[in-house]
Amino acid sequence: QVLLVESGGGLVQAGASLRLSCVASGRTFRYSWYAMGWFRQAPGKEREFVAAISDDASRTYYADSVKGRFTISRDDAKRMVTLEMISLKPEDTAVYYCGLGSGSTWTGRVDYWGQGTQVTVSS
Repeated sequence: QVLLVESGGGLVQAGASLRLSCVASGRTFRYSWYAMGWFRQAPGKEREFVAAISDDASRTYYADSVKGRFTISRDDAKRMVTLEMISLKPEDTAVYYCGLGSGSTWTGRVDYWGQGTQVTVSS
C-alpha cells in the first residue's frame, strides 16, 4: 500500500507564489522507481493534468497553462515531489493532487492518489 500526503496549499493573492509538497510512504514501496505527477480539480470541472516528472528526474512534463510558471522536482531521499508555483492566477484555484505513476516514465496513468491540498488565488 502507498500513502501520498500533500501539503503547502493556501490562500494567496494573484501574482504570489506557493510550494506544494507530496510525501510518499509505504513499507515495501520503492519510490525512486516511479514517475510522479500533479493534477488539479477546480469546482465543477474535471481533474486535469498539471505536471509530471520521470523516476530519474530526466524528463518533466507540463500542461500548457502552467508552463513557465510551475516547476516540478523530486527528492528521492525524502520521497518527496514538489511543485513550485509562481505568478499564480485566479484560474489556478483548485484542489491539487499528487499521483504515483505506474512506472518509471510518465504515461498519464496514476495508480495512487493523495488526498489533495486546496490552493485558492484571489484577484
